[in-house]
Amino acid sequence: MRLRARANQASGASRTFVVCEANRVIAYYALASGAVKQSEAPGRFRRNMPDPIPVAVLGRLAIDQSYQGRGFGRALVRDAGLRLINAAEILGIRGVLVHAISDDARAFYEAVGFLPSPSDPMMLLVGLHDLNNALTS
Repeated sequence: MRLRARANQASGASRTFVVCEANRVIAYYALASGAVKQSEAPGRFRRNMPDPIPVAVLGRLAIDQSYQGRGFGRALVRDAGLRLINAAEILGIRGVLVHAISDDARAFYEAVGFLPSPSDPMMLLVGLHDLNNALTS
C-alpha cells in the first residue's frame, strides 16, 4: 500500500488519507477522479447529467481487522464525503463511485447510501447530497 499510494500521490493519480495510532496505520482510503457511463448509473444518479457522468472514485478503503466494527468505515466515508463536497465547489462532481471487493463491502456501502449499478452490483454510486444526508442522519 505504501509504495502504490506514494507513487499515485506523486503522479497525481490519487490522494490517500491515512488514520494512524502510535505510528501504526489502522485505516486508509484513496480518492481519484473518474467518470461513469450513464448506462452504468442508477436512474436518480444519472438524471440531467452528461455522458459520461463526472464522479470521484473512492478506492482502497481498508481498516485493520483489530479495529473493524468500531465505526471507522463510516467515519472514513464521511471524511471522504466532506472532502468531496468541498471539492465540488470548484470541480464538477456528481457523486462517488466505489467498486466493492466483497458482498460484505457491498452491504456496508449500501448501508451508507450507495446504490448498485444496474450493470454491475459490485459497482456502487451515491450522489454527494444523498451521501451527506445518509451520514448526518
